[in-house]
Amino acid sequence: MALPLAPIAGLALRYGAVAVASYALTRNVTKAHYDQRGQDALDDVEEGFAVRRDPGQTDATARMVRTVRLGKSGPGFEIDASAFGRIKVKRV
Repeated sequence: MALPLAPIAGLALRYGAVAVASYALTRNVTKAHYDQRGQDALDDVEEGFAVRRDPGQTDATARMVRTVRLGKSGPGFEIDASAFGRIKVKRV
């Protein structure tokens, strides 16, 4: 009995393309610099969203802290997402 290779070949080609693209992406990504000052600044952001406007500059901060538990007595983990941004507009 013959084995139909056409469906298997298409699936293998698709997964192979994803694997090669993932490998190429990981080879080109550089390791980020760890800056403790930035980590401390993100830890100091208060929970919620805030915007501050000064002449020529707008600052925004956001933080969300949530605890997620898998099941009633299952393992849990905490998600802490912090962000801050600045937009400066200057006439040149």
